[in-house]
Amino acid sequence: MGQQKSGATKTIGMVMVLTLLGKAMGLYRDHLLAIHYGMGMEASAFYTASRIPRVFFDAVFASAISACFIPVFSEYLESGGKKKAFAFSRAFLTVIGLLTLLLTGVGMAFSGEFVALFADGYNAETALLAERLTRIMFPTVFFTGLAFSFVGILQSLDEFRVPALISAVSNAVIILYFWTLDERFGVYGLAAAFLVGWLLQAVVQVPALRKKGFSYAPRLEVRSEGMKKVFALMGPVMVSTWVQPINLTINSKFGSHLYDGGGVSAIEYATNLYLVIAGVFILSVTNVIFPKLSRLAAGDQGDAFRDTIRSTLHASLFFVLPMSAGLMVVARPLISLVYGGGEFDAFSVEITSAALGWVSLGMLGYAVQNILSRAYFARQSGKEPLIAGAASIGVNILLCMALTDSMAVSGLAIASAVSSTAYALLLLLPMERRGQGVLTKGFCLDFLKMLAATAVMALSAVLVLGAVSGLVGGKLGELVTLGTVACVGLCVYFVAAVLLGLDEARLSVKLMKQLLKRG
Repeated sequence: MGQQKSGATKTIGMVMVLTLLGKAMGLYRDHLLAIHYGMGMEASAFYTASRIPRVFFDAVFASAISACFIPVFSEYLESGGKKKAFAFSRAFLTVIGLLTLLLTGVGMAFSGEFVALFADGYNAETALLAERLTRIMFPTVFFTGLAFSFVGILQSLDEFRVPALISAVSNAVIILYFWTLDERFGVYGLAAAFLVGWLLQAVVQVPALRKKGFSYAPRLEVRSEGMKKVFALMGPVMVSTWVQPINLTINSKFGSHLYDGGGVSAIEYATNLYLVIAGVFILSVTNVIFPKLSRLAAGDQGDAFRDTIRSTLHASLFFVLPMSAGLMVVARPLISLVYGGGEFDAFSVEITSAALGWVSLGMLGYAVQNILSRAYFARQSGKEPLIAGAASIGVNILLCMALTDSMAVSGLAIASAVSSTAYALLLLLPMERRGQGVLTKGFCLDFLKMLAATAVMALSAVLVLGAVSGLVGGKLGELVTLGTVACVGLCVYFVAAVLLGLDEARLSVKLMKQLLKRG
């Protein structure tokens, strides 16, 4: 058992490192985009053009791949071994490939109509540019379908390192473009670079697939047992996977009416940075536990399934709560450090940091919804995520309508945070009612302890930020400020967690003592 835990910890650690590499490169990519294009017409048009194909892919196919493919593939692995699982995956790849090609053609043909739907606040020039860029970028739907399908196969076979590395590959292409060709080809070339990057996300996984024994041959079996299970799951699961992309689209639609369209860029810059910080940990954890949950569900191991969810949530909350509070405290100097300069002026920093501060309030909900939704998907159950997802989207729309005029981009960020929290609660409550949940007395007590430690940390971070801000000027000063606040906050949180007797803190102390003895 100890060796299994050690192996799982090493896997999660490696995945987190690779995910961090990809996210850091994505952050640098966004930095280059900010200093080259700021919040002007080209940035707004580009973000809308890149968002449209992603939303259509997420709405139609991401549910089939991330939520439906892995449980069915795992079921075949358990019952029939690799041969049957690979046969199913070939049929799945063929169907997904044909459908994504069809959607790509539709998207390219009606790009102007989609831009009008997604960003109705743009002037004619911005809308035309967004339409042209959308037409260039829509084939990402097909490349994404291939890449995500390959990820599903590899993760089901316990290969997590290559899937975790693919974002670094695509970001490297885009960064290289900024360094070498942006001045010559501008935003149109940038769209083409994104396209090449997504193609490479699929290509780099091929060697790992071959090593696992997988080879592709067209296999059109829409009515096979496996595909029937996927289609049966897709309907209800689809709505739940819509939540994040559709909510971002809603926010962008309202944002297109703010600051001459600059609200789109502000919410995108803030959300991208937020997802870098939250996603490194949360997505690393969920990507590793989902195949395990799928196997436990296929093997009817209910107690182990519940214990895995509870321990994963407990550990995740221990890290996510201070991350959320810390990000709210340092939002302004962080935005200034990452994006500030060039075309990204003081006003851009102001509105983007406001968006980041408020959207960070939803990090707890983001973590819980990602973990619990995987639990439902692993059990091939989509009813509860469907209801929760639809309600979450409704909450976001209503709050955007209520808050945008009075609070501008901050209102959009608050709507996003509340929507994520509502989604998490609506996933948690049905599990608790059926006695399958995680809210034991001990779990709730530990959650209160985490909140107390987080509050102490946040107060110390605010005091330190006020004391060190402005002592050193420029980017170096911002880096020193952030580093000082982060170090003090981390130390305070850790000490408070130890004093409150939280398991994660005690385990950390034990590991440090072992390391010191070895040293």
